[in-house]
Amino acid sequence: MATSKPVMGLYDKPMWESMKAGKLELQKCRNCGKFRYPPAPICAHCLSMEYDWTPISGRGKILSWVIFHRQYFEDFPAPYNCVAVQLEEGPIVVTNLKGDEPKGSWIDAEVVFAYTEHAGRMQHHVRLK
Repeated sequence: MATSKPVMGLYDKPMWESMKAGKLELQKCRNCGKFRYPPAPICAHCLSMEYDWTPISGRGKILSWVIFHRQYFEDFPAPYNCVAVQLEEGPIVVTNLKGDEPKGSWIDAEVVFAYTEHAGRMQHHVRLK
């Protein structure tokens, strides 16, 4: 079984570097102002290639969630959760919820991003707001 590793494409390095500093930055289009995730060479909204790496607010809401009961990576023992979070800025990021779990439904629960050392790298996760 393998250990999870970051995906490091042509446009990913600045995002991973920002997590090392404890503040996730995403590409923000200079033309239309939309944030993009995952990092990409072109804006999906206006097709502009111009962007700046911009810190996110770190706030969002859970759109969907699942509990995995099977272990896929050595560094994520089962059971563990996976949540799809819509950032205030718009993009949807898949991460883990740590700490307290929502009472009742997880959908629309407000969360904030946090960062922790994981398998030799900084990794984002969310906590209830």
